[in-house]
Amino acid sequence: MASTTRRASAGADRRAVAEAQILAAAEQLLAGGERFTELGIQRLAAEAGVARSTFYLHFRDKTELLLRLTATLTAPALDLISAAPPESGRESMEQAMGAVIRYYRERRHLLAAVLEVAAYDPAARAAWEAELQLFTERAAAWLRVEQQAGRTAPELEPETASRVFVWGGIQVIANQVLTGDQAQDAAVARELVSLQWYGSFRRPAEDRPGG
Repeated sequence: MASTTRRASAGADRRAVAEAQILAAAEQLLAGGERFTELGIQRLAAEAGVARSTFYLHFRDKTELLLRLTATLTAPALDLISAAPPESGRESMEQAMGAVIRYYRERRHLLAAVLEVAAYDPAARAAWEAELQLFTERAAAWLRVEQQAGRTAPELEPETASRVFVWGGIQVIANQVLTGDQAQDAAVARELVSLQWYGSFRRPAEDRPGG
């Protein structure tokens, strides 16, 4: 019995190692500038040092590989944003947004792959939309608190407003980290937060620098 258990454990360990090798190879190729759609299964398997058939033991197709590779892509960014709610002040929100941009810049190869595949693959698109929905829900909750406290307009629709700046914001962030000058990251963070602060959060003009 003990021998059977050891063999099963060894088999599971080998499977885990092979899976980790495939994931690491995919990320390495993406970080090196490869486009996800142009990566063939044979290339991925060769880079990982496994047989092509081994790939299919772990992943149904490349989309499943991408979803596994990016499963935790947005969670740390959500944590960064959540640490600076509106009551913490505009400066704290700018710092959090700057941290989010830095985070995505460091992982821009994964972000690029997600956006690339989500444009044509329904499963990838649904997964990406579900991730962004977490940001939308957090923003809507903030806006409802602001409304209840009388700090934003009573006619504002929290769900709509949050969807507008989350979806708009991620487009701006993606454009910046994929094609923009890193030296402008702080300015982009400042503008994004200013649009939220003086837009959806309806902060008065006298809160503006020099106002």
